[in-house]
Amino acid sequence: METLVLEKSPKYNRLINIVAILIPVVVSVLLGVRQKVDLGEWTKVLPHVNGVINSLTSLLLVAGWYFVRNGNVNAHRKSMTAAFVLGSLFLVTYVLYHLSNESTPFGGEGIIRPVYYFLLISHIVLSIVVVWFVLRAVYFAFSNQISEHRKAVKWALPIWLYVSVTGVIVYLLISPYYQ
Repeated sequence: METLVLEKSPKYNRLINIVAILIPVVVSVLLGVRQKVDLGEWTKVLPHVNGVINSLTSLLLVAGWYFVRNGNVNAHRKSMTAAFVLGSLFLVTYVLYHLSNESTPFGGEGIIRPVYYFLLISHIVLSIVVVWFVLRAVYFAFSNQISEHRKAVKWALPIWLYVSVTGVIVYLLISPYYQ
């Protein structure tokens, strides 16, 4: 299998900055659409698919960290590339679900309610923040700027792992209330 190698170029940094801003803006706009688009009943399963995607992403992130710590750069690259692909797939399926379905209100009561909303809000805020770090980490890795990659990953990995794990927890907490 050939390895993708990107050139070192300031144009990639500009592109990363633009994409890291555009993704949350476009997602917010799409989620703000009041008139839902009928994409079919199949979209009802997307929250469950996203729960699986977030679970697999969490496992791949931990595996990637393990592999690089043990000097297996090839396995690290494969794990992290798979995590990036799953994260991208999650974004698409998340938007498709919310474009075609009303949001599900959380029905939990008592102490679980503020816990749920804390996790949900921190998850959303950090999912916006992490895009820039992940894009930079991926670019630095694929352009062989390893010291810059390591700097980006110091932030990207813990935030991304938090977002993935809290995504699963939030899903498990709200899943009983899906129609």
